[in-house]
Amino acid sequence: MESAETAILSCPKCQTDRPDGATECVKCGIIFAKYRPLVPLQRQPLLRDRSRWVAFAKEWLIESDRPTDSITFAGRVAVFLLLLWWGRAFIVTPLETNYTGESFLHLINLPFHEAGHLLFIPLGQFMMILGGSLGQVLMPLVCLGTFLIKTRDPFGGAVALWWTAESFMDIAPYINDARALDLMLLGGVTGKETDGHDWNNILTMLGWLEYDHRLAHLAYNVGILLMLVSFAWGGLLLLRHYRRLSP
Repeated sequence: MESAETAILSCPKCQTDRPDGATECVKCGIIFAKYRPLVPLQRQPLLRDRSRWVAFAKEWLIESDRPTDSITFAGRVAVFLLLLWWGRAFIVTPLETNYTGESFLHLINLPFHEAGHLLFIPLGQFMMILGGSLGQVLMPLVCLGTFLIKTRDPFGGAVALWWTAESFMDIAPYINDARALDLMLLGGVTGKETDGHDWNNILTMLGWLEYDHRLAHLAYNVGILLMLVSFAWGGLLLLRHYRRLSP
């Protein structure tokens, strides 16, 4: 049987062919007996960590989904198709139209936005102002965590991720208006008629007011990406549920 040393057919560092019986690379000069054992020692912990995280993610995001009844499946399909249809409208509509801000979901997000201002008051003026937008993003994330950890319902988590995505897209027109101040605010006035609004104040305090359009598109694109992920996640769960249905 060949030893571990003679089994090497090429240099593990520079890939130069190794003559039979050679103990040293003719090109880079490494000693095979000293170099080769380092490779598995470096890679094995990384592979173990990666496989552990993959197994963890599969368990919590996919395999913990256990329903097998057809009624639940039909309800899930209906919800998924609704979110798919509605989400497509959000994705293909430019943020400049403020489609998200004029949608029904904006009214759902609004109470959490206002509550966020109150929640972050103890952290100072800047966080109090930013807290409105944080509040409307954190609420669906709290729902996402509850579905995954408390109720072990990954499909509910996919729906909550869709809501998180929509919240990012709902904030984008607000950021985009930081300089123009044309959006109608809760009190029936525009930012021009008051002392600005949240994102005008946030970006002014940061010195980033000139980047309002870029940051708005970044938030909108993050929302699009998360929404696409929610579609893929929900669709995979539906496929697994369908396969579990009794014939």
